[in-house]
Amino acid sequence: MICPDRSAATREALEALYRKYNRREFVHPDPLEFVLSYEDSGDREIAGLVASSLAYGRVAQILKSVRSVLERMVRPERFLRRTTAAELEKTFEGFKHRFTTGEELAAMLLGAKTALDRYGSLERCFVEGMSETDETVLPALTRFAAAINVHCGCGGTSLVPKVEAGSACKRLNLYLRWMVRKDEVDPGDWESVAREKLVVPLDTHMFRIARALGMTTRLQADARTASEITAEFRRIAPGDPVKYDFALTRLGIRSDTNLDEFLAECA
Repeated sequence: MICPDRSAATREALEALYRKYNRREFVHPDPLEFVLSYEDSGDREIAGLVASSLAYGRVAQILKSVRSVLERMVRPERFLRRTTAAELEKTFEGFKHRFTTGEELAAMLLGAKTALDRYGSLERCFVEGMSETDETVLPALTRFAAAINVHCGCGGTSLVPKVEAGSACKRLNLYLRWMVRKDEVDPGDWESVAREKLVVPLDTHMFRIARALGMTTRLQADARTASEITAEFRRIAPGDPVKYDFALTRLGIRSDTNLDEFLAECA
């Protein structure tokens, strides 16, 4: 836990970072840019699922793969509503992104189509798994992942992991950040999910920062660690624990940033 004396300095440094970098002009090269390119909210929630699910590996390859998928769909929501399982398999035959095959991608998108057909939107599918007593989105996220993976066999995939397996589920939590939060960067089309229940999208970069800030002493970037770090961010921003996620990730992307200087400002 961050000590009270340091907490004020950390909050001030985070707010300064947010004001400087949480702007649309700094989105590139982030897969979020593909989501923001659509005007329709239905297209954005499908494009967001694709972009976040493929957000692993080298940034250049991520952008290339997401672009390849979305160009084949053109209008993502309409494409899914009108397509069939066979057409999905044919459309993405030969697709490859690191560990992800076209077959896996087609199965995930078929799960998304099934959710659209049943609930009308992915937001309604997610909300179906929510309970007012849930402290975070994780219980609903478990059910949502299962719904998206319904055609993927008995386990999680390289695209959508099983939440109950203990993974930090960085990409799923990133997707929720995009869909739930609304500011100059995050589109926030989902209005039925409370942003205070979001969990930090924990990757190695965020893990390093959180440990340096004293938000956790754990050695593994897993679900328990993500929850612990989220609780610390919630102390700083009670109603918006993932507020600083985008700005903090700029520290690992942009050449004009300096992580060590930022950490010194937090001390």
